[in-house]
Amino acid sequence: MAKYVCTVCGYIYDEAQGIPEAGIGPGTRWQDLPDDWVCPICGAPKGEFEKQGESIPAVEKKQIPITKISPEMKELSSLEVSALCSNLARGCEKQYQPEAAALFTELADYFKAASAPAQDPDFDQLLACVEKDLEEGLPNANGAASTVKDRGALRALVWNEKVTRILKSLLTRYQKEGDAMFDKTGVYVCTICGFVYIGDKLPEVCPVCKVPNWKFEKVEGR
Repeated sequence: MAKYVCTVCGYIYDEAQGIPEAGIGPGTRWQDLPDDWVCPICGAPKGEFEKQGESIPAVEKKQIPITKISPEMKELSSLEVSALCSNLARGCEKQYQPEAAALFTELADYFKAASAPAQDPDFDQLLACVEKDLEEGLPNANGAASTVKDRGALRALVWNEKVTRILKSLLTRYQKEGDAMFDKTGVYVCTICGFVYIGDKLPEVCPVCKVPNWKFEKVEGR
């Protein structure tokens, strides 16, 4: 019997043990799990699992496209400034600077309210951006951080990749299920790493960054 490891949170599915509390009896093989089965900890789909101890077949190494950075300054949109200020507010909170955090939050709210609606928003374009991050942005960032041995950046990038993979799986799922995906269930976001959890019973700790679940915020519908 084999074991399969979730590449997002590290949960191990053991075929020999199954998950009796979820109605999956001992001896249930991986291929016999439903196609829509997800990790009981983080909600990752079966595609994000790897067989434990299985050697990855050698494949031709794909060249990573180099991200080109324009030397020209680009003016940020109001929504981008809002996101920047929101991140700075979080940073101030962690440095125990509540007054600065409150000011950055106020700026974030102001620029968000002043932002123009997205022009021709497209779901496929959003998914393409996520895939580009996984195939190009993250490998480039990891390469740069590894070159200078920046352990803090490398740790943050590990979280980033795991969260991005979850986002991709949620977008792919939404393509199939539509709004029914959110019927009678909650949507929560970890305020530390950005992990998104869909369900009613939060895990005790964030599957990605391991903070306690009170760090999650519930996303309310418009």
